[in-house]
Amino acid sequence: MRKAIGAHRRGFVEVKFKPLAGREDQAGGVLWRFKDGDDYYIARANALENNVSLYYVEKGRRITIKYVSAPVAAQKWHTLRVEFSGKSIKVILDDKEYIAVDDTHITGDGAIGVWTKADSVTVFDDFSYEGQ
Repeated sequence: MRKAIGAHRRGFVEVKFKPLAGREDQAGGVLWRFKDGDDYYIARANALENNVSLYYVEKGRRITIKYVSAPVAAQKWHTLRVEFSGKSIKVILDDKEYIAVDDTHITGDGAIGVWTKADSVTVFDDFSYEGQ
């Protein structure tokens, strides 16, 4: 599911999420620099895999930038935050930074929103953002 609002090239996007169920995935995430359904960034946390991942989607293909192990408990609330400015991207889960990279695959303005996939049953709350 994608829900995109706003247009921001730098700032942050943050959401609380609770992975409830799913056999393939129990994930919650955010997207930014969303141009269309084929070009944007995604950061997500997955309770089945206990990791945090950063991707970019280009021409409809999702490509991994980085993923790291992280405790993502099912049935618990978590806060996922991404801070982005220029090529700098930081992914923060529950107030701990897990990923900090420079990447230039998707540039300029774009919308922001929440993201999940496959059979994830995930609830979201307290979506917030700031950007220019």
